[in-house]
Amino acid sequence: MSGAATAISARGVGVTVEGHRILEGVDVDVHPGELLALVGPNGAGKSTLLGVLAGDTTPSAGTVELDGRPLRRVPTRELAQLRAVQLQKQGLAFGFRVEDVVRMGRSPWHRTPAEDDDDRVVAESMTRADVTTLAGRLFPTLSGGEQARTSFARLLAQAAPVLMLNEPTAALDIKHQEALLDVLRRTVRAGSAAVVVLHDLSLAAAYADRVCVLADGRVRADGSPAEVLTGPLLTEVYGHPVDVVEHAGHLVVVPVRSHAPAASPTLQEVP
Repeated sequence: MSGAATAISARGVGVTVEGHRILEGVDVDVHPGELLALVGPNGAGKSTLLGVLAGDTTPSAGTVELDGRPLRRVPTRELAQLRAVQLQKQGLAFGFRVEDVVRMGRSPWHRTPAEDDDDRVVAESMTRADVTTLAGRLFPTLSGGEQARTSFARLLAQAAPVLMLNEPTAALDIKHQEALLDVLRRTVRAGSAAVVVLHDLSLAAAYADRVCVLADGRVRADGSPAEVLTGPLLTEVYGHPVDVVEHAGHLVVVPVRSHAPAASPTLQEVP
């Protein structure tokens, strides 16, 4: 993506909390038309970096620019029009209906010409996130996966050009993992930019245009999935042996297990 426009640019970002270094010297760019996956082991700083890029976490060092402007100078309302965030935890304590939760994504456009599109955008977002049949359900009564899909619909309804998602697939079944990332990739192909924190490295390999590997608060690698998701690097970063194989044209990341698989029971052993 060299020479492409930049939606978000972070340089020398560091975050220190109570003397503990969480991020140090992080440089990362996010481009329109690109899906960037942040991966790495627990405690690597993925969620913290996403918070910094979103403007929700103030870095201790470094700078972040959104659309060429210092992020800290972008007014709150305008920031909500420029970037949408789906958090790992939903944090809705009240009994809002699913449709009402999705409609919350339209709040940055209140009293603007875009408000005229609210009903259409909400309906389309619910369809794309596969929550239309849940419209009248109360959010706290939903399963974790249904809540995640509802939050994704709200993110889409916000219609921001930059999308940021923290582990959006963690609570989803296989069908909805694939569907969510497919919708996200299609949105990116239409011109948006997306940053997504993922733990599933095979999903990152299948859907991301670029992968940024974080470890100990630093960027260890940043490039295409084929360049970055290699057995030696992942083995080192995760502290566990990893193989990367190709299946049906996609990279699949597989942990190496030292124990032999359990033998299948014989017919005589089946109760």
